[in-house]
Amino acid sequence: MLNETARGSKVLKILLVDDDVEFTEVACHIIEFLGHDICTANSLKEAYEWLENNTFDHIFLDFMLPDGSGLHLIDYLKKSQHDPYITLITGHPLVKGLLAGLCGPKVNYIAKPLQREDLEKALSRESTPSQPKKSNSNLSNKHFGCLIGESEAMQEMYKMISRIALTKANVMLLGESGVGKELVAQAIHAASNTKTPLVATNCGALAKDLIASELFGHEKGAFTGAISKKDGVFLRAGNGTLFLDEITEMPIDMQPNLLRVLETNRVTPLGGTKEIEVNCRVISASNRSIEEIAQSKVLREDIYFRLAVFPINIPPLRKRKDDIPLLAAAFLNELNEEYHRHYQWSAEQIQRLTDYDWPGNIREMRHAIHRAFIMADPEGTTLELPKDFRSPFSSISEKQHSLSAGRTIEDVERELIKVTLEDVDGNKSHAAKMLGISIKTLYNRLHAYGDFEE
Repeated sequence: MLNETARGSKVLKILLVDDDVEFTEVACHIIEFLGHDICTANSLKEAYEWLENNTFDHIFLDFMLPDGSGLHLIDYLKKSQHDPYITLITGHPLVKGLLAGLCGPKVNYIAKPLQREDLEKALSRESTPSQPKKSNSNLSNKHFGCLIGESEAMQEMYKMISRIALTKANVMLLGESGVGKELVAQAIHAASNTKTPLVATNCGALAKDLIASELFGHEKGAFTGAISKKDGVFLRAGNGTLFLDEITEMPIDMQPNLLRVLETNRVTPLGGTKEIEVNCRVISASNRSIEEIAQSKVLREDIYFRLAVFPINIPPLRKRKDDIPLLAAAFLNELNEEYHRHYQWSAEQIQRLTDYDWPGNIREMRHAIHRAFIMADPEGTTLELPKDFRSPFSSISEKQHSLSAGRTIEDVERELIKVTLEDVDGNKSHAAKMLGISIKTLYNRLHAYGDFEE
């Protein structure tokens, strides 16, 4: 008869392989509290010794150990009679993408710092990469009615949106092309509880001689072709929200007119003589960074401070990969409902979508999913993703860090260390913390590879 925990489930025999003493102590307490038996090893050598005369149901394995990579232990287990579930522990989210397809379906990934719930889910094997949740309309909770994502980066943005919605302050949205700046503008508008619709215009799409008319309006006969009076977007926005996309593409000599409206909350239509009061919040957006805006001088400094009372940086998709399964499920569900289909994602497809860096961000991923949907068998339930996601309009990103089967374990380690150091501008202390290893272990690896400068 099997031993039972207080929760009525099987007592598992667990091996924890990690050289972090503090983490090991905490994890042991949690696992014992959950009613399971736990053994510990702080190196590969000790882990091999445990496995000589013991079998384990589950192994929690640190990715980087003092005497080698945890992948060596996985390789050993594949060739042995042992068949435990394995949970790789890492301090860096890139590990999941780097190892996709190399470790098999019985390997899960969790990142430090861990909570009790993380260990409990790993032991119950919930929400592993090989077991994605089915797509349905209730899967993705849309925050503010339009935003999808539960990652830490998105949670921080939701907090900012909630705070800014309590004010009328102007907001500047910064982020790469395709991250969903207009959706964030809609979220701010929705959170503000205004009854007027969001009014949007693209400053980069307007001819120079039409910008003033689009923004401020014009009277009949104000210029050739002005056959009737027209209200500008400031007036049409009323007491609500005006979204000025690609604000940094507005000609510099037109910006003083915008500045005056921002300072006085009054507009004078072209050909008019009377100022009209306006009272909308202005949300502007640019795919340039603040540094690039300042250096290239595409936006006057006084305009910037008027527009960016509250700047928000929207993270690229590669920085919130945890949200990709939710986004993929939501996009597919929308298409299923529109065309009355019943397609579902497979675990391997979700993994492929998550592993790719999507240089075109959410827009590019949605396009890829839509194309796969169109090409799918109308009588079937499965999609076929393209062999290569790369778009001719996307730069071949130097940030693509996927590894394929056939690479050595040392290649995987070296690549992970390399991209981590790149991510923190060479700060080795910060890199060691992200990787969940000691600074000494990191230096040992760098010396071993010989191709990293100190």
